[in-house]
Amino acid sequence: MAKFFEYQGKAYLRQAGIPVPRGQVADSPTQAREAAAALEGPVVVKAQVWAGGRGKSGAVRFADTPGEAEAAARDILGMELRGLPVRQVLVEERLEIAHEYYAGVVVDTAREVRAPVVMFSTEGGMDIEAVPSERIALHKVDVLRGLRPHEAVNLVHALGVRGSALSRLSDLLVRLYAMFRAYDCRTLEINPIVLTRDGKLYAADCRMAVDDQAVFRHPELGVKLARELPGEPSEFDLIAWRFEEQDFRGTSFVMQMATPAELRKGGYVGYHGIGGGAAMLGIDALSRVGLKAANYADTSGNPTAAKVYRVAKLILSQPGIEGYFLAGFLMANQEQWHHAHALVKALREELPGRPGFPVVLLLCGNKEAESQRILREGLQGLPAAIEIYDRAHVYDAAYLAGRMAQLVQAYRTQRA
Repeated sequence: MAKFFEYQGKAYLRQAGIPVPRGQVADSPTQAREAAAALEGPVVVKAQVWAGGRGKSGAVRFADTPGEAEAAARDILGMELRGLPVRQVLVEERLEIAHEYYAGVVVDTAREVRAPVVMFSTEGGMDIEAVPSERIALHKVDVLRGLRPHEAVNLVHALGVRGSALSRLSDLLVRLYAMFRAYDCRTLEINPIVLTRDGKLYAADCRMAVDDQAVFRHPELGVKLARELPGEPSEFDLIAWRFEEQDFRGTSFVMQMATPAELRKGGYVGYHGIGGGAAMLGIDALSRVGLKAANYADTSGNPTAAKVYRVAKLILSQPGIEGYFLAGFLMANQEQWHHAHALVKALREELPGRPGFPVVLLLCGNKEAESQRILREGLQGLPAAIEIYDRAHVYDAAYLAGRMAQLVQAYRTQRA
């Protein structure tokens, strides 16, 4: 799902007519100080990161003065939450909280549901999974009719909300679902909805994710990469996405799995799989011999040589990798000479300056004999440690991973 930071989701909530606190995103402690000064009062400084548990991790701080906001931002920026770096903070006016609620819309894919489900709870401000089921009201939405006002009223009323809060919360739910539908969301949550002491409602947080397959319909969202990722896309991920974005001739999926800092520690090889399930065999085999995949890649579905070449070049561009492993652990029903031509071009460009660099290639399937000949003739004379395998080793993931480990050890010794 294409994810959004809290401040981005709140901008769309505001457009949908749902009140949000005044605030400003900041990239530095100085900007945080300026944002707090502009708000002229106590603020809250919140890490902008695709991870939960910010409050428990110290990534949400209160500040009474601009100086305190600057200090809080200095502490938060650069933190890592669940492995994700914090690069921005949201500086927002502090609300005087009288009560907290929860509201959300998610797509329930269970066979007996298969529809959007609106959720409401009077227990906001905590993980919805931890709220007792009797404190959560659910409504399955008819996608042809949408969430109608009386259904929203019934949902809120079911948990004992009365008076003016009933109508305002019901209206908020209707607006929230309309926004969910308008942007093809998979998830849209507000936790908490804050009722202030002076009787106003605000969306104090926002979690928003849009269906990857619908991103093309929403250029206004500015989504750079419509893929499921744990964090923000890296430059590597964005380059990889361009291979697929406008060219649908086969698959050339590539995703980074290690950061540059991790790569520098050693033990990583560039990983190039053919076929999703078969590719996992190679990753598992590498881990068993003490090596890790720097990236995940899959070139299947009969991609062109140009796409395979770009994937191989991107994999080899990763600094610090100690080998390249083409893991074709299946009898592929695709013309494998496209892979062979692409690999010869990429490796001949990349390997001359890497004496002893380990390369293990397993390629089998249609046009196998021709592909093997192309590889052996095309890669002859390169200074790297290259081993080429055919269908005789298609079930030998453990053996090939072991060979890679031995070549990597020899490469380390050579470079020591």
